[in-house]
Amino acid sequence: MRNIAIYPGTFDPVTNGHLDVISRGAQLFGELVVACAVNISKQPLFSLEERLELLRTVTKGIKNVRVETFEGMVVDYVKKQGARVILRGIRTFSDFEAEVQMALANRTFSPEIETVFVCASLEESFISSRLIREAAALDGDVGRFVPPAVLAALKTKRKELHAQVGSHSKGKK
Repeated sequence: MRNIAIYPGTFDPVTNGHLDVISRGAQLFGELVVACAVNISKQPLFSLEERLELLRTVTKGIKNVRVETFEGMVVDYVKKQGARVILRGIRTFSDFEAEVQMALANRTFSPEIETVFVCASLEESFISSRLIREAAALDGDVGRFVPPAVLAALKTKRKELHAQVGSHSKGKK
């Protein structure tokens, strides 16, 4: 079995926190596949193609990282790639609780697959894609939290971001 890990996520958008996990995972494993999920329960800001392009752009300099997409159960994708490890980043205790729950569920489906957790760097520990989308929608300066290519892409989505904020605030007093 090759030393491959899969880092699954929606990456909507990819953040410096994600890049932190990617770069550290690339040091731990011979090959790291960043697997961009087609998640039917989420309405992403960026299309799948846009997320893949952004991921490929920001990971271009990391030799043992490749970016792909997947649908369905992550454990099935992991097996298809010839891997045995799922890499996950943890920022907070609530992340830990949710991630352990998911890891246990994955082990139920595929006991041979392990989940390896990497704690976020202190500087990146509060960053989330949701926070980035909300701050960008309110014209907040998110440049410190995302790579330059993602910042540029967020600026092109400004109208959609504003529409999202408007639709969420209409029912509030």
